[in-house]
Amino acid sequence: MRSKLFVPGTRPELFTKALASDADGICLDLEDAVSESRKEEARRAVKQLLQGNTTHHGKTVIVRVNAMDTLHFAQDVKAVVRPGVHLINLPKPESAEHVRSAVAAIERAEKANGVDKPLGLLLNIETPVALRTAAALASADARVVGLQLGLGDLFEPLGIARRESAAIQQAMFATRVAAGEAGIYAYDSAFADIRDAEGFRAEAMLSRRMGFLGKTCIHPSQVAIANEVFRPTDDEIAHAVKVIEATRDADARGVGAYVVDGKMIDIPFVRRAHAIVASARSLGLLAA
Repeated sequence: MRSKLFVPGTRPELFTKALASDADGICLDLEDAVSESRKEEARRAVKQLLQGNTTHHGKTVIVRVNAMDTLHFAQDVKAVVRPGVHLINLPKPESAEHVRSAVAAIERAEKANGVDKPLGLLLNIETPVALRTAAALASADARVVGLQLGLGDLFEPLGIARRESAAIQQAMFATRVAAGEAGIYAYDSAFADIRDAEGFRAEAMLSRRMGFLGKTCIHPSQVAIANEVFRPTDDEIAHAVKVIEATRDADARGVGAYVVDGKMIDIPFVRRAHAIVASARSLGLLAA
């Protein structure tokens, strides 16, 4: 999921366009993009889409519900845990117990709504406590598949400039390492300045270097950039294929470390090569 496009739950006229876009995933939003007075309206619109639309164009379908400490969380989960949804995006988790409580609510809704494939959880890391306890959150339940960084929510209340590079790098690193400890992925934050395409690209490139899976998009114009940045390059694919081929030969000869393109290769590099090849194949860039 190189790109994930946010769609406000109060904009049903955009649902079909988002599903037909080039984004790898869409996130139907019931939280920040919806005013308090329109929460029920958004919930009904998203529920109607999920009940009536079975064509998702191969996209990952995500719904961001309201936080657990709101009156809306329980109603959101009952309404949107439906067949065809892949992930529930949980904002502002405060503890592992919070996460497990959310899972229990999702499980009840799955049974009530006839969902036979368990939904995953994408947890937002957007508060100081969530950043500090990110590894515990990531490991709280097997349904947690990823951590998503929320830099605006994290920085603004603390008076940290949204574009302060040192702060961005530290938050990214902490989130990525926490996700890595749990064996799940890390996903990057939204970039609010729609007019600044180069700023979006630069931040996406940083997060890719930090090992993030993809980037959140709040406007369709950002999708193509995210898809380009998080695509394995031709050179990366070619090198990964060489590594895998060399590994087969080395294994046959009983060699543990060897050189490919002038670089020493051992197990961590082999694992990375397999990940690049798998990504390339999933995007149709490399034949099986």
